[in-house]
Amino acid sequence: MRRRRLAALLIVPALLLTACGGEDAKPEAEASASPSGAAGVPKPVASASPMPQVSGAPGKKATITIPKGEPSSSFVVHTLTEGKGEPVKKGDAVMFHFTAKLWKGAKDLGSSYDQGGKPQLVTAGSETSIPALSTGVIGQKPGSRVLVVAPPAAGFGPQGNPQIGVTGTDTLVFVLDIQGTMPKKAEGKQAPIPADLPQIEADKEAPAVIKIPNNAPPKTLVDKVLIEGKGPEVKSGQHVYMHYTGAAWEINKGKNPAKPFDSSWNRNQPFDTVIGQGQVIEGWDKGIVGKKVGSRVLLVIPAAQAYKDQDKGPELPANSTLVFVVDILAAM
Repeated sequence: MRRRRLAALLIVPALLLTACGGEDAKPEAEASASPSGAAGVPKPVASASPMPQVSGAPGKKATITIPKGEPSSSFVVHTLTEGKGEPVKKGDAVMFHFTAKLWKGAKDLGSSYDQGGKPQLVTAGSETSIPALSTGVIGQKPGSRVLVVAPPAAGFGPQGNPQIGVTGTDTLVFVLDIQGTMPKKAEGKQAPIPADLPQIEADKEAPAVIKIPNNAPPKTLVDKVLIEGKGPEVKSGQHVYMHYTGAAWEINKGKNPAKPFDSSWNRNQPFDTVIGQGQVIEGWDKGIVGKKVGSRVLLVIPAAQAYKDQDKGPELPANSTLVFVVDILAAM
């Protein structure tokens, strides 16, 4: 990964989304297309008066026109254009683009289309997210464009978000373009692993168990596909979404299981980055580009293609060979 501790590497989403906190809620089995919100969050309705107007083609930044007058107190989730495929269920990891405005003064609050086109990610129904987003995506199909009018209880709450000029009484307006859902992990039978390489147990939606053999690590990069996905090959320059667990070889040699120094699974939030462009360590750029979406990959990265002589702490000392189990969930 990047030349810093991995836990600090999650791409920070738009400032608009940072106040919602991490996606650490556990997925729930039950789903509803019209769920009641969390405590204090009104149940969404399909329409209210007055309503903002939206123009522009789905897949591009929306133009939002705020009507005259005060907003209603309703939490509105209105499908403007319906997509195709399976509707989003509670607990799904959903990729979406957004355009946002403040009702008062029609102030622009930004758009993911302004950030290089990088989609955002939310867990549907998560109580740790802005309800306007985590609730607004539920029941929507990939390709849908959705208008969301969020009173304070469905937005940032009574505390508002002073960083972007949102008070605790402000109504927010979002247009969401639903890209689709992301699998929770790689699916399929895992290929056998040679005895001189780390053995991997990863049959659950949880950090992989890594067992490092009692021999010297390989001197060159290993990028072994354990489960081959059915999606397209990852290309340099794409935003790639992944779950991973990482451990250092030398300090865990012969100790089973290895003690990870980091895992995206513990945050219940896939890691995303631009791949192949030097934004992560060399071993990731070389090991992930060319693999298929949906794959699980074992990476064994020599120190020269990782953190070299940098000491990253007791679980990741200088000159460490790094072992990663990476599930490639999506690439855009």
